Amino acid sequence: MWVTDDGHVRHELWANGRYDEARGNRESAYQGSYRVTGNHIDYVDDTGFTADGEFIDDVLYHGGMVLRRKKHSN
Repeated sequence: MWVTDDGHVRHELWANGRYDEARGNRESAYQGSYRVTGNHIDYVDDTGFTADGEFIDDVLYHGGMVLRRKKHSN
């Protein structure tokens, strides 16, 4: 799970290459697939929209946002 400092945006990256992005109170706002190559991540949501990001020092920089790793609680 990767989360902005304010908790508004949350990316859950699953081991099967799928992701789920929540925004604010909107769970599963975006879903799709992702691929990590080195420190680079490419996203393709289920509507075909593409985005990318970079992992630097265990921080994810994506679309002007800074997301930090957080343990997911079940």
